[in-house]
Amino acid sequence: MDRTAVLIPCYNEEQTVAKVITDCRAALPDAVIYVYDNNSTDRTAEIARSLGAVVRHEHQQGKGNVVRTMFREIDAECYIMVDGDDTYPAEDAPAMVQEVLENGADMVVGDRLSSTYFAENKRPFHNFGNSLMRAMINHIFHSDIRDIMTGYRAFSYRFAKSFPVVSQGFEIETEMTIHAIDKNMLVKNKVINYRDRPEGSTSKLNTFSDGLRVIRTMLKMMVDYRPIAFFGWISAVLAVLSIAFFVPVFRAFLETGKVNRFPTLIVCGFAMVTSVISLFSGLILQTIKHKENREFENHLQIIDQLRKIRENRTNI
Repeated sequence: MDRTAVLIPCYNEEQTVAKVITDCRAALPDAVIYVYDNNSTDRTAEIARSLGAVVRHEHQQGKGNVVRTMFREIDAECYIMVDGDDTYPAEDAPAMVQEVLENGADMVVGDRLSSTYFAENKRPFHNFGNSLMRAMINHIFHSDIRDIMTGYRAFSYRFAKSFPVVSQGFEIETEMTIHAIDKNMLVKNKVINYRDRPEGSTSKLNTFSDGLRVIRTMLKMMVDYRPIAFFGWISAVLAVLSIAFFVPVFRAFLETGKVNRFPTLIVCGFAMVTSVISLFSGLILQTIKHKENREFENHLQIIDQLRKIRENRTNI
């Protein structure tokens, strides 16, 4: 088992990967550096291998697929994940590793938004999207994560081995954040500097299509992690609409003894039935969720035992 593993997911980063590896080795001289090449068509893998990094390949396209493979294949007490585009300073890595190894953090978030991100990033829709996602997730999940979409994070062994990766693309950061919040893991924010990509290096992130995927992922995970809130809101909206349209019909019935708007009455009835169904769906799913949380805690105990066994084997 490695003490510290640096994980660098890469797709066509030949222009910057050498500097990222060199900086990480200088900041963390005892760490093992892994570069996971995701079907690059340039010299990314060749350059990384020439600099002594452990190069592996993930043939399913998408950052989520890369993260899944990295967490499955690598055993380490602390994982540092950093993008291969040279936008994150390696000098912040030792402090992030310390939070995991010495202070027991399960995930350390490299917070760009509290420092230089808005000044350095030249894509205004990215700025808006990052701020919007941060506000929405912190409100919905009652958390204080300063940067939801950052690709610079540190993880404990327990987090890496218990995180069920579902996303395939860049929405993986949102998924990791919500998982850590929901499972009551210790999450810490570390303010870092951010620099935009160097000239000639292009982002693989599409503002609109990937942004929509992130929002879709957030809504899906709200159903999975906060079902009573999600379905409760649907139930409340339908109930309010049903009552609002039913009141005039009922008032007219009291005055005339006749129902003049049967279609409205029927729709109100269906809306109220749907509201009740939605409410009970949320309650049932919330009960299932509580049961899964208990099972997850038992799963964490098994992971901790496996970690101790592997540490002992490493020390022998």
